[in-house]
Amino acid sequence: VIDTSTSHRLNCMKPSVELRIDTFSDTLGERLTNGTRPPPGELRLHWLGQAGFVIESHLLRWLIDPYLSDSLANKYRGTRFDHVRMMPAPIAPTALPPVDTVLCTHRHTDHMDPDTLQPLAAAQPALRFVVPAASRDEALKRCAVTNERLILAHVGQVIGLAGSCTVEPVASAHESFSIDAAGDHEWLGYIMTIAGIRIYHSGDGIPYDGLPDLLRERKVDVALLPVNGRDEVRKTASIPGNFTLDEAVQLCARAAIPHLVAHHYGLFAFNTIAAAEIDRRAAHETAVQITRARLDEMLVFSH
Repeated sequence: VIDTSTSHRLNCMKPSVELRIDTFSDTLGERLTNGTRPPPGELRLHWLGQAGFVIESHLLRWLIDPYLSDSLANKYRGTRFDHVRMMPAPIAPTALPPVDTVLCTHRHTDHMDPDTLQPLAAAQPALRFVVPAASRDEALKRCAVTNERLILAHVGQVIGLAGSCTVEPVASAHESFSIDAAGDHEWLGYIMTIAGIRIYHSGDGIPYDGLPDLLRERKVDVALLPVNGRDEVRKTASIPGNFTLDEAVQLCARAAIPHLVAHHYGLFAFNTIAAAEIDRRAAHETAVQITRARLDEMLVFSH
């Protein structure tokens, strides 16, 4: 059931893609299984918490970086960084409707979660997984699948998927680059082209030289960026950080990306940014349209 609807346009840029935000009172499961799909030329994004999203077009349904379990809380129970959820998972993996492809940007558990991916893979035996080539062996274990169900992602090699959709893997610097002996990057972002709309999901990462120019050349319409920042306390505890909110806005402005969806907040108390801080920046920002990802909202992008 849709309660409200708002539309946004930028004054500083004239984006070819417009955003409508629909707010719901029903559950994500009810939204995804109500039988409706977007019309051609429209994309719907549902946030799953942390860096996870459902992306739907009239032809496909993708997941990216779904973390829908308590596996990290179970692993770190009783430690300083206990990974207790601040928000519940909006849906169980086995409650998801048919999914065409799952994309994982890297091997950290809140992006490649065995307690999410294994039940999903078992429930949907035709489902395939786009994963960093550098993490192939880890992905096989975490997804509990055979080789043919993995699609290995290499930086700069565009992956063609059903419906004339493409995924271009891009290097990410999760405070630094990590490259294996074969020259493959462990930390990836993905530029996804679906229904004529181009979305960049950075995975976990921070700014680096050349990234704004690359994204500008690709004419990205929407950036899905983590904004929880970083500091020495987390880095010392082997918890590498991400963009600050300022850095995310600056990246979009420099790359001429009109829409920024801010995420990777509100899940773990030690690794977040206040929602009110994102909202304050969104209310006053003129260079970029900032939208804070929310569990009760569906983001609808269209030409």
